[in-house]
Amino acid sequence: MTPPTLDALARPGGGLAMVAMDQRESLRTMFDDAGAGRPHDDVLTAFKLAVARELGPLASGFLIDRRYGFDQLRGSQLLPDGCGLILAVDDLTQEDGGPVEETALDPGFVGEGSDLDGVAAVKLLVIWRRDELRERRVALAQEFVERARKRGVLSVLEPVVRATPAELDRGTWDLNAAIAEAARELSPLGPSLYKAQVPSAGEGDPATLLDACRALDDAVTGPWVVLSQGVRQDRFAAAVEAACRAGASGFLAGRALWSDVVGGPLTELAARSAPRLRRLTEIVDEHATPWWTA
Repeated sequence: MTPPTLDALARPGGGLAMVAMDQRESLRTMFDDAGAGRPHDDVLTAFKLAVARELGPLASGFLIDRRYGFDQLRGSQLLPDGCGLILAVDDLTQEDGGPVEETALDPGFVGEGSDLDGVAAVKLLVIWRRDELRERRVALAQEFVERARKRGVLSVLEPVVRATPAELDRGTWDLNAAIAEAARELSPLGPSLYKAQVPSAGEGDPATLLDACRALDDAVTGPWVVLSQGVRQDRFAAAVEAACRAGASGFLAGRALWSDVVGGPLTELAARSAPRLRRLTEIVDEHATPWWTA
């Protein structure tokens, strides 16, 4: 069997313009924060499928979790042939209303008979900290990459850096240094695609942000894209442009596209989210480094 390539997630020019819709309890909290209450599972699933319906035809890839909408999406015609399906295979440790603290591989991915029919890629979130669990997380990422390769699907590795309490107490935490250090440690493991946080959370003047993204590009082995978590929605387009100018191949983003639609009319996905995705795709087509040259 011929190994898959990132063409399965890419636009014709080799850039990647992908939508993330794999949020789970964090999405439930977003509904609550928006004044819509704590939604039932079917509300989360309906929202995810609505995002797929409106944004899937505009995207080169679409990421979803197994619990909320995967089976419905895989068995539908919501995603066109040019939009690769990405399945999140991370099992999350997360307190109600809080951030993800740790991750593991989903037993549904690891177990015998796991069905990946129709899936182009799998994604793993790894929480990166300079603590006693650091080596264990590296081993987790390595296992993920190897299992994906054996299963014949692409691997998308998503490290999110976090400070230790000691770093915060000492005032030594440096977000950009941690993002780069994580990239130097984890990207050489060989994922098909590395998904990185935007340096400086997308803040700063254009020249400074571009320099920070170039430093990240120097740290990453292989093709990479940025995520939108932690970046203000009105700053994400500029962040994607800076990352692409620095060597990134695009983005895999969720909140920057649809966060302000959560809890409101789903018709707003076409009015707000679709134009944002079109603009971001234009940026990728103009500035992204094709994945095969990264």
